[in-house]
Amino acid sequence: MSRYDLEYRPFSLSLVEPLETASGTIDSRDGFLVRVTRADDGAVGYGEATPLPGWTESLADCEAALERAQAAFDSEEDDVLEAVDEAVAARYGVSLALADLEASSESTPLYRYYSPDALVARVPVNATVGDGSTEDTVAAARDAVERGFGCCKLKVGRRSVDADVERMRRVREAVGPEIELRADANGAWNYEEALEAVEAFDDLEVSLVEQPLPAGALEGHADLRGRGVGIGLDEGLLEHGVDAICEAQAADAVVLKPMALGGLDIAQQVATWVDQLGVTPLVTTTIDGVVARAGAVHLAASLPDPPACGLATGDLLAEDLGRDPVLFENGAAVVPQAKGLGVEGVWAE
Repeated sequence: MSRYDLEYRPFSLSLVEPLETASGTIDSRDGFLVRVTRADDGAVGYGEATPLPGWTESLADCEAALERAQAAFDSEEDDVLEAVDEAVAARYGVSLALADLEASSESTPLYRYYSPDALVARVPVNATVGDGSTEDTVAAARDAVERGFGCCKLKVGRRSVDADVERMRRVREAVGPEIELRADANGAWNYEEALEAVEAFDDLEVSLVEQPLPAGALEGHADLRGRGVGIGLDEGLLEHGVDAICEAQAADAVVLKPMALGGLDIAQQVATWVDQLGVTPLVTTTIDGVVARAGAVHLAASLPDPPACGLATGDLLAEDLGRDPVLFENGAAVVPQAKGLGVEGVWAE
C-alpha cells in the first residue's frame, strides 16, 4: 500500500463581477482541489491548484501534472514534487496539501510549521480595487476604508495615464491623506508613460507602483526608482529571478504569489532572500479559492513584520470551496491558530 494517496477534483468559481486588469479580464477561477491522505493513520491535508493564464501552466497542463504526482505517490519510487516539473500551480497544490497534513499531525498552525518561533495574531492587508471607471473606483476605495482597510491598491493601465492619474487623484481626495495608496499596472506602460505616472503619483503620495513596465524591462524599472514612489516587480520576478533584479537594482519590493512561484516553501525562501538584500517581500494571492488563500495568509504570518499584503480577495468570488477560516478586521487578516491550514469542510463526500 502506498504511504500516501493523492486525489484531486476540478472546480470553477465565478467572480462577483469581472475583474478588469491591464492584462485582461478575469471572470472565474478554475482549478483543482487536492487532498493527500496518509495510509497508516488516515491523516489528511488539503491543497489547491488554480492556474492563472500568463502566470502559471494551463489548466490542462496542471491536471496532467497532478496525474503525474498521483502516479509518483502510487509508485513510491519517484519524488512527488519533482514529478510535477515546472507546473507551478500543481506544485503549490501538492506541496500545500503535504504541509497541511504534516502541520495538522503536529497540531500546529501552518505558519508555525514554517517558522516555529513565530506567534502572530494578525497580518496587515490591502484592498484590491479593479480598473473600473473613476466613479466605481472611488466608491470601491471608500467602501474599503469604511471597512477598516488602511491600504488600497488600484489596478491601472487600461486607459491613458492622465485618466489613471485622475482616478488616483479622486481616490486620494475621497479617502484622505492617511490611507496608503498603491497602483498595479501589470506591465501596461512604456517608459515615458510610466515616468509620467510615477511623477504624478508622487504628488499624490502613492507609496508603490507594481510592474509599471513589461517584465523584461529591468533597466527601465531601475531608472524609475528614486522618484518618490517605490517600484515593485511582480511578473518581473518570475522572468528574471532575485539575483538579476537585485544586481540591476530594479525594485524596492517584489510580489510573491505562492501559486505562481510553486509553493509556500519556495515563496518563503524568496522572501527571506530578498529581505536580506533590502527588498521588501509582498505576499499576494492570484484570486484563489479559500484553500490557497489561507495558505498565502500563513505564508505572510511566517515572515517578520510583513507590509500590507494582497490577501483580502475572497470577496471577489461569488462562491468558494468552503468556509474561510481567516477573518478580516480593521485592515488585517486574523491568522488561524487551529492546526494546519485551519480549513474545514472543503471535501464533501
